[in-house]
Amino acid sequence: MILDIVQYGHPVLRQKCRNVTEVDDQIVQLVADMLETMVDANGVGLAAPQVGVDLRLAVIDVSHDPECISFLKVNGEDADLESIMPLVFINPELAYSEEKESGTEGCLSIRGIRAEVRRPAAVRATLPQLDGSVLEIETDGLLARALQHEIDHLNGVLFVDRLAPVAKVSMKNRLKRLLGQNGQG
Repeated sequence: MILDIVQYGHPVLRQKCRNVTEVDDQIVQLVADMLETMVDANGVGLAAPQVGVDLRLAVIDVSHDPECISFLKVNGEDADLESIMPLVFINPELAYSEEKESGTEGCLSIRGIRAEVRRPAAVRATLPQLDGSVLEIETDGLLARALQHEIDHLNGVLFVDRLAPVAKVSMKNRLKRLLGQNGQG
């Protein structure tokens, strides 16, 4: 089922989400609905708060562009993108590389706005799976950026919070207009 994606200004987008403590039929159904919603919206990632659910759960699928990364290690072994996509995870932990790079980001919860965001170039993510197993992923490129973006959502952080100060100032009026359009202004 395609879910409604909450928009900029909704309070759930600013919450630090609760840990998933039990994977039951409701969680499994939520994941299926989130994947369907993400595909329908042409997104590469979707976090539970974006569909109004205060849980540390997200989905990512960047398999449409296998060249979007230069390396991928899963549990210490070289892996290909298709072997882990779509990626579903709960209660993630993230470590960052020191090297940073800029890239254009958008968000399904902030329609019509895209901007350059500077983030760590590579990540090491500990991603508990629904079946109780854990994936340790090391990667870069779009997958690293998507992991950071979605895990930010689980902490109540939006990509516009990560903009350079000058970009934040220039974005201020556009964000205010969005709040008004979304009934939050």
